[in-house]
Amino acid sequence: MADFIEESKYVELIYKVVDRKTGNVFSNIEYPVGYVHGANDVLGKDVLNELEGREQGDIIEIKIDVEKLYGPRDEALVFIDKIENVPQEYRKIGTKVVMENKDGQPKDFLVTKVDDETVTIDGNNPLCGRDVNFLLEITLVRDATIEEMEAGGTTDSEPSLEDILTQG
Repeated sequence: MADFIEESKYVELIYKVVDRKTGNVFSNIEYPVGYVHGANDVLGKDVLNELEGREQGDIIEIKIDVEKLYGPRDEALVFIDKIENVPQEYRKIGTKVVMENKDGQPKDFLVTKVDDETVTIDGNNPLCGRDVNFLLEITLVRDATIEEMEAGGTTDSEPSLEDILTQG
């Protein structure tokens, strides 16, 4: 008899975050992430609602509203500078650069473009302005243990939709 996803069930998933227009995979996690259904809403209510009633082996595709998660793309967070003004360690695409705002609060930026003359860094989340789908494969559904229910998921770590969408 199959277990269906409902409150107090321990669920493990593998997933991909895919650009709907290009088909490019932004994130591909093949090691299962576990959570206890109904113990918290770290995956987001929309995702949890889609998972309700599903079973091991099901594959579902969910449109993610990236603007709702991260806000609209802000071009004021994109900076282009001459390559000679940028330290060598920041001249590689994907390099994280931490900057501070006027109040001294840190903000992560990513190097998104490097050419012979310039370096571009972007403080927007890499998914801002994109249409993405969350492709989930349910790899396990079972009754949660008391420890898992208290922790809200696996006793190793707890997933979050934001972490999932920024990995990769």
